[in-house]
Amino acid sequence: MAVFSEKTTGSGAGVPGLSIIGAGMRVVGDISADGVVKIEGSVNGTVRAAKQVLVARGGEVEGDVISREAIIGGEVRGAIYAEERVELQATSVVHGDVHTKKLLIQEGGEMNGVLRMGEDAGQAPQVTERSGQALARA
Repeated sequence: MAVFSEKTTGSGAGVPGLSIIGAGMRVVGDISADGVVKIEGSVNGTVRAAKQVLVARGGEVEGDVISREAIIGGEVRGAIYAEERVELQATSVVHGDVHTKKLLIQEGGEMNGVLRMGEDAGQAPQVTERSGQALARA
């Protein structure tokens, strides 16, 4: 009996899934995913997800969050770049700038930084491969 098979079913093949950094888990380094990243533990690095980054209550990110949508219930120490929307839940604490088209802050949610909103606000700065430095926009 094979544990892994080359056959795939049509229903879930190629669909980006959910990646979870569980409570008690610590990641040092950048994370990149095609789907959704849920953080219940801690990450020291940039978190990129094509669809959504969810920092759960008790979760921590020390680095930037870059996604289409960001939902924050824990703590972020870095900038948040969301192409569509950012939701700061009542238990959230953000120490950094927020760049997005739409913003929801529940009562009790904290944001300490600069807020930039509008059509181009959620675009993360481009970074060169060699230097790691952000390129200035014209």
